[in-house]
Amino acid sequence: MGIFDFFKTEDINEGIAQFEHTDGAVLLDVRTVEEYQAGHIPKSINIPLHEIHAVAESISNHDIPLFVYCQSGARSSQAVDALSRMGYTEVKNIGGISNYRGKVEK
Repeated sequence: MGIFDFFKTEDINEGIAQFEHTDGAVLLDVRTVEEYQAGHIPKSINIPLHEIHAVAESISNHDIPLFVYCQSGARSSQAVDALSRMGYTEVKNIGGISNYRGKVEK
């Protein structure tokens, strides 16, 4: 690990490409409901970070691949930690929508 690797952020565009090629994967947006409604990545579901425990109500399979994003990557990092502690095994922080170059929907 180099000195600048600490500052490296995930590339959400690469993460979305991986999501689209992963059978059964879930794209999870952990921003607030208001942020989600203002514009989100197609096929994503919204479970805000402060309600992350509710993921168990809609995603019971702990081995399903979860691709997690937020605005900048900070909240998604926290969500990945929480989901891992909850027993989810295939969780990936793909970064922030602020760097996303694809289509968003409202």
